[in-house]
Amino acid sequence: MRPAGSSPAKCRIAPGCVNASSACASWKEPIDGPAPVKAPLAVAAALASLLWLAGCATDGTSASESGANIASPPTARSPLPGSPEESEERRRARIRLELAASYYQQSNFTVALDELRQAIEIDPNYAPVYGVLGLVYNDLGDRDRAEDAFQRGLRLAPNDADLNNSYGWFLCQTGRERASLDRFARALNDPLYRTPAKPLHNAGICALRIGDEETAERNLQRAFQVDPSNAVAMYHLAELYLKRGEASRARFYSQRLLSTYEPTAQTLWLALRVEHSLGNGDAEKSLALQLRRRFPDSPESALLAQGRFGG
Repeated sequence: MRPAGSSPAKCRIAPGCVNASSACASWKEPIDGPAPVKAPLAVAAALASLLWLAGCATDGTSASESGANIASPPTARSPLPGSPEESEERRRARIRLELAASYYQQSNFTVALDELRQAIEIDPNYAPVYGVLGLVYNDLGDRDRAEDAFQRGLRLAPNDADLNNSYGWFLCQTGRERASLDRFARALNDPLYRTPAKPLHNAGICALRIGDEETAERNLQRAFQVDPSNAVAMYHLAELYLKRGEASRARFYSQRLLSTYEPTAQTLWLALRVEHSLGNGDAEKSLALQLRRRFPDSPESALLAQGRFGG
């Protein structure tokens, strides 16, 4: 439930799937887009908003629309941004990376690439740069360069949780779902990783893609336990239980999703199908009215008009 007096977060679900949690990301992105970069931000702030890796989609989406997030808050093993321990080269490269992250989130890939190249020129051993570079190349459809970028980053920091999480999402998007599960597990091996819900819900989504519902349910449930506001986990758990015919369990997650975030066509359609399955006619009519009024041109409204509740 939201705190009293608060309003639902304004997020949108990426087409087909839904990276969600404390920030609007992995299927969730802020609906109004990122704020302009006014000053160098901490790596955590600039990059954590990038990708809530793997969102709520059921089909492939770009990392920026889903769950690959690039960097977590600094840990005890790395100098804090702006601290005396951070070298001048690392500081300058970090600023370039933060700018690149902002441009990437706005789908301004040309400028993002330029900033990343400058970051590499300044500090070629700064591993997080290669993770973002891989995501940019992947969104541009250049999978060979994306693979090379991820591999370069992992050679520099093989145990980096964010790099393993992002590379896992890349593997999942390129038909290597089983291999992606190992990368998400590696990310979770880091006891200092502050956002474990991301690799957990990513693992859930990728397991669903290969029909491994048991693994998917286990990881999505863990993601929800770690972060009860995780929209990705809620969306996919509701879909999973609805598919299984466990509509009452599906309703718990679909209703929580609607009460936590501003409704979208996808979440309204999910909740409507759950109520239809339960035979709750009044609730179904109310949700149908909202869907038609708020999203009249959406694919979900078209499915409703056709009576295709299995879609």
